[in-house]
Amino acid sequence: MAAMTAGCTFQYGLAYLIPVLRREGMSLEQAGLIVACPTAGLLLTLVLWGAAADRWGERLVLSSGLSVAGAVLLAGAAARSTVTLGLCLVLAGAAGASVYAASGRLILGWFAGHERGLAMGIRQSAQPLGVAVAALTLPIFAEHGRSGALVFLGGFCLAAAALVVALVRDPPAPRTQPRGSGGSPYRTPMLWRIHAASSLLVVPQFTVVTFALVFLVDTRGWPAAEAGRLLAVTALGGAAVRLLAGYWSDRVGSRMGPMRILAVATGLIVLAVAAGAATGSSLAVAALLVAAVAVVSTNGLAFTAVAEQAGSSWAGRALGIQNTGQNAFAAATPPVVAAAIGAAGYPAVFAAVALFPLAAAVLVPVAAEGSPRGLPVTRQDVS
Repeated sequence: MAAMTAGCTFQYGLAYLIPVLRREGMSLEQAGLIVACPTAGLLLTLVLWGAAADRWGERLVLSSGLSVAGAVLLAGAAARSTVTLGLCLVLAGAAGASVYAASGRLILGWFAGHERGLAMGIRQSAQPLGVAVAALTLPIFAEHGRSGALVFLGGFCLAAAALVVALVRDPPAPRTQPRGSGGSPYRTPMLWRIHAASSLLVVPQFTVVTFALVFLVDTRGWPAAEAGRLLAVTALGGAAVRLLAGYWSDRVGSRMGPMRILAVATGLIVLAVAAGAATGSSLAVAALLVAAVAVVSTNGLAFTAVAEQAGSSWAGRALGIQNTGQNAFAAATPPVVAAAIGAAGYPAVFAAVALFPLAAAVLVPVAAEGSPRGLPVTRQDVS
């Protein structure tokens, strides 16, 4: 979880540097591209890191990826040009991608089926926790420029890598090859539908994560530090709702049913944000804060379902594919939404974004959900 939090702080928390990037002369569109650079880097290596975790284990993959990411971020602190900064962030994202497939395989290997939803929810809470860390720290570190913020981010990754070396142990391999685990799980549409729905749900998540601070500062006149503290609280709420969603899915024995319900709720809440922004009502701020919690609620459910449906022999690659699809949308969302806000304004953009989770709810394969395939039997499963 510490490894995931460190990676997510720089991969998804750079939106809190947008005010200082704009003070340094970047336009909103240029700042949006910089924010998207780490997720663009993720796309290059997610499946490769997943295959590496399937072959060589989680501990090596986690520690090496975070170490490289930390070193590159420290180098990026000295970058003088926008292009050099962007390249450093792309490389850091490519290295930091190691945390996704490897940490998901750890959950799959160490936890029984009736615990996995909550365990994956704890792991996935690292994303909003990383955003919370960014919200609390980056505006402060960036008061005198972005270099201090990047030094902090690089140091965080290196510290997490050291913790991985000290504490993480790879789960034991199954004694026998589970029946039915040899063939590709992609011969049926189940995983493809989960990947597609998850990718659509990324759009409201990264719209809110990237532009909530800018919305409060530009349209409501809030100080950046004050807005960052408030959004840090909502990020902690997002972490909590991921835990609750995972626990809920364990209790009902389904990942897809709760995921569909939460997707519909997310779409309706973002519509409320659009309505408040259009009328200038204080509803916009209240709905935005609720949306900041709701937009992250489904992520752990999707990752648990992907790992379970793929089975132990395919989990690393399947989680890599899952992350690739999500991060392709994550990388595209900030610059596209920034351009759309410039052309059409916040109300129209929020209204359009609300359609994505509603479409995802249709794609979630509730009826096709079955028992997990090809997973090792643990002592907890037997009991």
